[in-house]
Amino acid sequence: MKFIDEAKIHVQAGKGGNGACSFLRLKFMPFGGPDGGDGGDGGSIFLCADYGINTLVDYRFIHTYTAQSGEKGGGRNCSGKGGEDLILRVPVGTMVYDDQTDELIGDLMGSGQMLCVAQGGKHGVGNARFKSSINRSPRRTIPGQEGEIRDLRLELRVLADVGLVGMPNAGKSTLISAMSAARPKIADYPFTTLYPQLGVVRVSQFHSFVMADLPGLIEGAAEGAGLGIRFLKHVGRTRLLFHVVDMFPVDGSDPVTQIEAISRELGLYSEELLSKERWLVLNKADLLPPEDIEKVKDDMVMRLHWQGPVFIVSGLAKKGLDDLAKEAMRYLSEDL
Repeated sequence: MKFIDEAKIHVQAGKGGNGACSFLRLKFMPFGGPDGGDGGDGGSIFLCADYGINTLVDYRFIHTYTAQSGEKGGGRNCSGKGGEDLILRVPVGTMVYDDQTDELIGDLMGSGQMLCVAQGGKHGVGNARFKSSINRSPRRTIPGQEGEIRDLRLELRVLADVGLVGMPNAGKSTLISAMSAARPKIADYPFTTLYPQLGVVRVSQFHSFVMADLPGLIEGAAEGAGLGIRFLKHVGRTRLLFHVVDMFPVDGSDPVTQIEAISRELGLYSEELLSKERWLVLNKADLLPPEDIEKVKDDMVMRLHWQGPVFIVSGLAKKGLDDLAKEAMRYLSEDL
């Protein structure tokens, strides 16, 4: 299924049914009286978060959604039937904006959470409501109100505890596949990851966290180079970032230069994202001789003036991953 994280839709709630103007005429009730019933309420439109959905692709092709209108009132004080509500299911983590005012209407963070995005019109009033001692045969009715109409912008932001950022081919996909049951596409060319991948990292029987693998960044991503930065919004909700770096790039590039380039792109996207807790994860340590690993690490830390935690791992050889997962779990538990 194609991953779509943005969609625009037009929603229109149902109109309230009109009130009826009717008078009772029966054989044994010669004087009768007004008996026009009220109309039914118009149906509202709700968004419901559902864990079984992970993309907004359904809303990319169908843009207009209309709830059922209420029925008109009838004689003998019969009220009209109310319109059925329309429930649209969206992924957990969907943010809902009014596309005209850019106002955030709601943020669906939990499965089953409901959000009313268009209120149905109120029912009309029949003439039976207006009878009185001085007005025995009222002909006044009140029509039903129009339902609310809105243009909405839906933005999906995946919910994860840890986000992976780094250059293409830094080994992020291999890392998440080694630490979780996720099976992203892995190949020896850049940009194999085209959309976020989620995986659950299980540290113990009762402790686990969710990790998100994002498409690789390159220098100039903020100006649209490569896949740009459109997926960086997905790490906005993470509490911890793993900056994954290839310790021994096959193209001979400098890992320190790569780290600085990614840091600049994070800052250009959001200062808040740049200030988020970020750990340096030096990957592909199996490509270096054991005696050179610490030297390369110390050189990188010194040149970067890095103050945060540093981990040496190998996603392919599955080395150092247990310590990384345990430390991440400890940090996430303390951060609650």
